[in-house]
Amino acid sequence: MRFQGVGLCLGLLFITVNAEFMNDGVEMEDISENSEESNMKEDEPSSGTIKYKTPQPVGEVYFTETFDSGNLSGWVLSKAKKDDMDSEISIYDGRWEIEALREDQVPGDRGLVLKSKAKHHAISAVLIKPFIFSDKPLIVQYEVNFQDGIDCGGAYIKLLADTDDLILENFYDKTSYTIMFGPDKCGEDYKLHFIFRHKHPKTGVFEEKHAKPPDVDLKEFFTDRRTHLYTLVMNPDDTFEIFIDQKIVNQGSLLEDVVPPINPPREIDDPSDKKPDEWDDRAKIPDPNAVKPEDWDENEPAQIEDSSAVKPDGWLDDEPKFIPNPNAQKPDDWSDDMDGEWEAPRIPNPACQIGCGKWKPPMIDNPNYKGVWRPPMINNPSYQGVWSPQKIPNPDYFEDDHPFLLTSFSALGLELWSMTPNIYFDNFIICSEKEVADQWAADGWELKIMVANANEPGVLRQLTTAAEERPWLWLMYLVMAGLPIALVTSFCWPRKIKKKYEDMGPQTTDICKPQTKAALEQGLEEEKTPEKPQDSEEEKKPSDGDVVIAEKEEVVGEPEGKTEEDGETIEGQEEVNKLNKSGSEDEMKEADESTGSGDAPVKSLRKRRVRKD
Repeated sequence: MRFQGVGLCLGLLFITVNAEFMNDGVEMEDISENSEESNMKEDEPSSGTIKYKTPQPVGEVYFTETFDSGNLSGWVLSKAKKDDMDSEISIYDGRWEIEALREDQVPGDRGLVLKSKAKHHAISAVLIKPFIFSDKPLIVQYEVNFQDGIDCGGAYIKLLADTDDLILENFYDKTSYTIMFGPDKCGEDYKLHFIFRHKHPKTGVFEEKHAKPPDVDLKEFFTDRRTHLYTLVMNPDDTFEIFIDQKIVNQGSLLEDVVPPINPPREIDDPSDKKPDEWDDRAKIPDPNAVKPEDWDENEPAQIEDSSAVKPDGWLDDEPKFIPNPNAQKPDDWSDDMDGEWEAPRIPNPACQIGCGKWKPPMIDNPNYKGVWRPPMINNPSYQGVWSPQKIPNPDYFEDDHPFLLTSFSALGLELWSMTPNIYFDNFIICSEKEVADQWAADGWELKIMVANANEPGVLRQLTTAAEERPWLWLMYLVMAGLPIALVTSFCWPRKIKKKYEDMGPQTTDICKPQTKAALEQGLEEEKTPEKPQDSEEEKKPSDGDVVIAEKEEVVGEPEGKTEEDGETIEGQEEVNKLNKSGSEDEMKEADESTGSGDAPVKSLRKRRVRKD
């Protein structure tokens, strides 16, 4: 059993170390392969490397963009200015670049990068054809990587409404849009926007509808500096689904899970209704029958001087609390004409260790203070409740049972402001089939994930990095490392030494245990052979006097049951027995002759023991 435990512990340690070396080897191999790929042409890839090819849509699409061409062909930079802002900060002068990822690069893959910090950015592109909401789903998908993390800023997109006055060069924050979708963060507020503008069928006014927030923690997607895939699916049955990395994080109904709701209330408060003057909405009123007690004195102060206080000894009434600093010197550049008369700075008076100035007794609470008398409050017998205006039918009420039918859109735009640069966008697609979007992701985003996973540091590196941010983890590492050592030590410790001490324990205790003379004699009797009971009885007693004394000690000092138990445990006490056997057999025979016959003393001993009991 001991060897099995040792083998188990050693096996676990071997597997852990071996796995770490294997991970480190894979990591180095992948990095070397990626470095070789960056120096090779795409048409001559080395064996074992990722072969990237610009994704191509496999079905009907309304818009796609991979930025692999290296230029912004088809994209329009905004020249507009934000309203109600200073001209210096209202311009959309943020810089955009097409670059590869700084980390976990896929050779040949590029994306659109927001480069400027604390500036307004706006860029847009026209769709292949406008998307019209009818009987087909809407699927919007793109990639985002916060390469430097994110302090405050967004990475959302806007689907611009298909209107006659849409001019992409004038794209700014108030340009009409149909849907806004994507991540946004400021402070510790992490959001994933899904906002659509719904048109009131009676008034024609557009109102923003916000989907309920996701139930998952979004912080990881903003802080891990990996490329994440954001997907929005709107179905003709008025439902929606939101995915991150192809995992659903939010879903619901356009009729029930948006704020404010699509359909307004049937009744509203009457704006012309006013509260009557005689309406009494006071739940409590002062008791009109209450009378102020005669002994109630409202002139008593809340605090009075403590009459029992005494001025401390050493209090200096004539000393000031602060004095000019005697060590201060007038600065050389001080001008009395320009700066006025120079005065040394004041410091606490060192003589005022106990106190200085006019002494006043401390203030204490006045036991006679009662304050201003007020009558107690009672329930208002005339209370009518909280007034509210009466309800009237809502003149603007409507019932839209199919809010999926939104305004069509014809362009995609990014209108952003961020305190953190280097936000990476890639692989935009707008289509109506989920399979098309999934294949698009497989050809682009999944390759980035494969490279990122291959470049992921080993276990030891991850633990070290985590401990650098959280030093208390080192203590946890020490505990976890010491636990296997303790287990191995416990299994490998010799068991024979432990057993030896266990066997010696009771012998040491019995040797040190005090024994009476009668108990020792009984033990000697048991050691004698049963063939000579006469001799064993005679050998126990050297004389009649000794037998009587031993009998008395046995009765007074130890109970009979205790004496028998001592006789049983005496077998291991060889040293004590030797002391009792020091007399020779000849001496024991002489003792028998001096005591007469052997039977009489024994019988006398038994009678005395019964009588004592």
